[in-house]
Amino acid sequence: MRTSVWLIRHGQTQANRERRYQSHSDSPLTSYGQRQVAALAVRLHAIPFGLIITSPRERTRRAAEVIMQGHQGVTLREDPAWAEVGHGRWEGLTYAEVRAQYPAEARARWDAGINGKAEGGESLADANVRISAAWRSLLRDHPGGRVLIATHATPIQLILCASLGLPPQDHWHWRIDLGSLTCLDVYPTGAIIRMVNEVPRLSKVSKESL
Repeated sequence: MRTSVWLIRHGQTQANRERRYQSHSDSPLTSYGQRQVAALAVRLHAIPFGLIITSPRERTRRAAEVIMQGHQGVTLREDPAWAEVGHGRWEGLTYAEVRAQYPAEARARWDAGINGKAEGGESLADANVRISAAWRSLLRDHPGGRVLIATHATPIQLILCASLGLPPQDHWHWRIDLGSLTCLDVYPTGAIIRMVNEVPRLSKVSKESL
């Protein structure tokens, strides 16, 4: 018995385009981001999901809702455990702005490794505990199912690390693009990585699907 888990990263937002830290705040999808979401929906149309989980952000909910339109009898559930790592008071800033406004805090965060965080934010170690718990619960509660998770780059990277026995500090080795698809087949003895960071071609998207 296997559980097939498909993880998608949301489409491009205005904050993404401006390279701003973005976790709990909502930024509208760009027209390019909307096309990315539509391409994901086309790519996943034939997959019979029993459950779609989304983080509680507008950008991920939008992706989940568009994909859900092509599926019958699927349950949509929001789960805050799949949110992006919290950036605290760095939220909405570019890295250049962070260095200008909080230079000591920026140095301290990177020096602390996975335990570093912005003031009011969340460390990678904290996020790994949260996301790992959500992953274990998912596999326990949905054995043999097909599940789609609309989430963010860091949760996907951490799940890939955990599935291959890699430490969370190695998460940066996985490239997870906006509008991308990653899939794992999880068996009782371990996971098979079916695909990582597949980005559907936008040329497949019709005007009617936008």
